[in-house]
Order: sequence, then structure tokens, then C-alpha cells
Amino acid sequence: MKILVIEDTVTSATVVCGWLTGMGLTALHAANGEAGLEMFGSERPDLILLDIIMPGMDGFEVARHIRAQEKDNWTPIIFLTARADEKDLQRAIEAGGDDYIIKPVSEIVLKAKINAVYRMAQMRDALCQVKSKLEKANRELQRLSSIDGLTGIANRRCFDEVLLREWRRCSRSSSPLSLLMLDVDLFKLFNDHYGHQMGDECLKIVAHTLVETTQRPNDMVTRYGGEEFATILPETDAGGALAVAEAMRAGIEGLRIDHAWSSVMQAVTISVGVACVIPPRDGEAGIPALIKAADDALYRAKEGGRNQVKMSQGVIRVAGPGMANIGVLPPRL
Repeated sequence: MKILVIEDTVTSATVVCGWLTGMGLTALHAANGEAGLEMFGSERPDLILLDIIMPGMDGFEVARHIRAQEKDNWTPIIFLTARADEKDLQRAIEAGGDDYIIKPVSEIVLKAKINAVYRMAQMRDALCQVKSKLEKANRELQRLSSIDGLTGIANRRCFDEVLLREWRRCSRSSSPLSLLMLDVDLFKLFNDHYGHQMGDECLKIVAHTLVETTQRPNDMVTRYGGEEFATILPETDAGGALAVAEAMRAGIEGLRIDHAWSSVMQAVTISVGVACVIPPRDGEAGIPALIKAADDALYRAKEGGRNQVKMSQGVIRVAGPGMANIGVLPPRL
């Protein structure tokens, strides 16, 4: 344990440092405030014994500088001074001190004070460690709460949060926001024929392939529910969204996962619905309309024979001030 003694009186410093050495502690001595701050920065002592009256920078100022330098760490400070005025004690505590000992002091009292303050420091360190572990655990819980347990990609809760965030961001920049709704074709028949374990493996492969198809960091693939997935494409117009959707469709078809009971082809396929808007500046009321537009387009893709991509048609009506209408952006093909 290292103790820094900041004391300008040589006799007093020599006595105190001798006592500390006799206690089995490492004593460091600084003859003034400036030297004490420099030694504090280089040695990082476990505890500081600090005089008040010193040439140049006094003990109060030294304590304030030390506290200003510390962030998560905390070094106990015991003021060791001949000044017995209660106002000095108050100033010492306000400056960042933890205890106040009036000289002359005996070796026994000094040892008891050091042990008491150091126990406090150890307790605080233990609490900080517990706090750090709890914060880490909370971050992990937060992460897990946003992850789908089966596929390992973002879940429905994460979808809701990200879509709201991206809607607001695209609204501020008047940028297009695209949404893909995807469904594994005839997945119930796949499950019935191959079993739920194979069905789970199929969904994992599909999810991984969809994620690999996205190109930009802000693009997000989520499991929307069951065999349905959703992809949020910020700052992506209809043409770009259709290109991503077709790449996803082709990617799943190219896996050639056996699906003997499919009426589309003898492999797992997906159908995709696409919708695209420029979010208005008058709130988030249009989010459900965007989801419905993409979902309606998905229904049309499935009704049209599956294993295809369909673009939303018409106008997405957004409830809000003035009942703003958001037209679906035409694809740039």
C-alpha cells in the first residue's frame, strides 16, 4: 500500500514517513502542493496525507485538483494539519477530503485513521466492481432482449424500435425509407413433412442468408414472427429496395433446400413485399400504414404464385395534421 505524504515541514514529514514504513507501508514524500500533484499522477498512491499550510498551492487547492483528475477511481485524502478551526475542517471536506486530523498526532491514532479510511476505500472499490458487473449484465440482457432466440438475428421488438428510429431520421432528412416483408413459402408443409427440428434449421439458414444479402450497416433484417421476416432499408428508394428484395429471393432459391411438398418448386423459396415512402415531418402515425403496404404487397406476391417480389401500389395514407398522403416512390428500373 502506497501512501503519499504532502508536507512542507521536513521534521513532520520525516516522522510520519518513518511511522508509515514501520507499519509495513510504502511512504512517498512531496515537499509542496505542486510536487504532490505531480507525484500523484505518476505514482497513483492508495491514500494521501495532506497538510493545509504550504508555500504556493495550499492543501485545499491540492485536494480539489486531485478530485478533478479522478474519474471512476477515488483516492482517500486525510488532512493532517495544525489548524483546529472548524471552518478549516468544513473547507477540507468540501475540497474533497475524507478525514481531518489535528497535529500533533500519535502513531496509534494515525494508524487507526489510515486503516479506517482505507477500509472505506476498499468497500467503495467493491461496490464499484459490483456496479460494473451489473451494468455489463444489464447491457447483455438488453442485447438478448433484442435478439431472436432461434435465428440469432434481431427480433420483433428490435424491429419496432429500429423502424421508429429510422422513420424519424429519414423524416428529418426527407430521405426515402423502404420496408420489405418476406415469407417462407408453404413453410407449414415443410414443417409437417420434415419435422420441426428441420424447420428450425431451415429458418436459421434463411435468416443468415438474408442478413448476408444486405450491404449497408443501417440495413436491418429481423424475424417478424414465425416464418415471416422484415427488412428495414433506410435511405433506400424503391429501385434500391426492389434490387435488395430480388437478391434475397434469388439467394434463398439458390440454396436449393429440399422442399418436396412445395407447389412452387422442389426447394425452399420466399415471397417478398416492398413498400417505400418519404416519412412526413408531422409524427410517426404513418408507420403502421408503411407496414400494411409492405404486407399487402407480400400478399399479392403469394397470391401471384409465390417466389416473387411485388411492389406496393397506390398511396400510403398517413394520419396526422392535414392527413398527409405519402405516394409510393416509383422504382428506378
